[in-house]
Amino acid sequence: MRRVLIIPPDFTRFHSNAGYITNVYYHTLTQRGVEVDILPALGTHEPVSREQAAVMYGDIPYEKFIPHDWRNDVVKLGEVPAAYLEEITEGLWHDPVSVEINRRVMDERYDLILSIGQVVPHEVIGMANHSKNLFVGVGGSDMINKSHMVGAVYGMERMMGRDHTPVRKIFDYGMAHFLSWRPIVFVLTVTTAPGGDIRTHGLFIGDTRLVLEKAIALAQEKNIDFVKTGIKKCVVYLDPSEFKTTWLGNKSVYRTRMAIADGGELLVLAPGVRRFGEDLEVDRLIRKYGYRGRLNILEAFEKPGNQDLRDNMGAAAHLIHGSSDGRFTITYAVKDITREEIEGVCFRSASYDEMVKRYDPARLRYGYNTLPDGEEIYFIPNPALGLWINREKF
Repeated sequence: MRRVLIIPPDFTRFHSNAGYITNVYYHTLTQRGVEVDILPALGTHEPVSREQAAVMYGDIPYEKFIPHDWRNDVVKLGEVPAAYLEEITEGLWHDPVSVEINRRVMDERYDLILSIGQVVPHEVIGMANHSKNLFVGVGGSDMINKSHMVGAVYGMERMMGRDHTPVRKIFDYGMAHFLSWRPIVFVLTVTTAPGGDIRTHGLFIGDTRLVLEKAIALAQEKNIDFVKTGIKKCVVYLDPSEFKTTWLGNKSVYRTRMAIADGGELLVLAPGVRRFGEDLEVDRLIRKYGYRGRLNILEAFEKPGNQDLRDNMGAAAHLIHGSSDGRFTITYAVKDITREEIEGVCFRSASYDEMVKRYDPARLRYGYNTLPDGEEIYFIPNPALGLWINREKF
């Protein structure tokens, strides 16, 4: 073996333990004279910074990390046909999807490709990772945009926490038809992080779909929390080192929406959120269209004058996912975005410094808390690590 490509998650999956695993693989291989390249699965996220790389991946030289350019640095392998999309979405989607991937995945100079990641409930696909790490993490714009939109149209609450969703079937099709001959081995973790300390419950390694299925079974046990009845007030904390945009911070919306009661309230404590989109174009689209609900976004999506939204289906899907459709209120408590900007995208706004006096993450414990004045809240210190569901309605 002469050359290996490692595809780990980026800093948004810090608690996956994939950083440590990547470090172990890197040193084990390089000590044996193997050349190793590292291509973080960014999707549309910002490249991993030098500081993030040091925290997550340890002493791997920063120059070994290759930024993924989802718009330009990909090759087209084929497409998932429209007829198949119609079949798996119950007739809700009618267009084919191009299968694009970073050109390095197809580089035959690599003797082994290690796709490392965490299996956890996910708003777009149902359960994250495996082929998603490839077709979204280092995939191209058509696959990223359309897969997200397929998930939004089909309905995220029909998919979260489940295997064999329409979006998962798109990726499975891509694996079977276009990547089956590539030397790809999946390294999948199932983790939780009580108190911020990573706890690894399972590690699944192999080159088949079986590793995904085994990991999903464990993640459904470890990463889905059922509450007995709908939560009236949910308070979610976003670690500023991990969440700097609502694009990522809206995991607080996605992962709790199945647990919050009708007429309830979601308060997002977001001291590190400074803008909306991960890149400037997506940020502009969020500001333009706002989190106005599924029907409003679909209506805007169909209007001939809104080509910018059609050209960025992933953003359109994100706007759908990030709205409660009026079922509960969403309040962002921030430090570096103005009230006018927050309200401009259809969230309620609050001062982080004011809210943290009453809802101090350092004092709240995970789950139900009763405050001195009798108010009952449900506190979640990191929404990325789980999925919360009202058992009465599941």
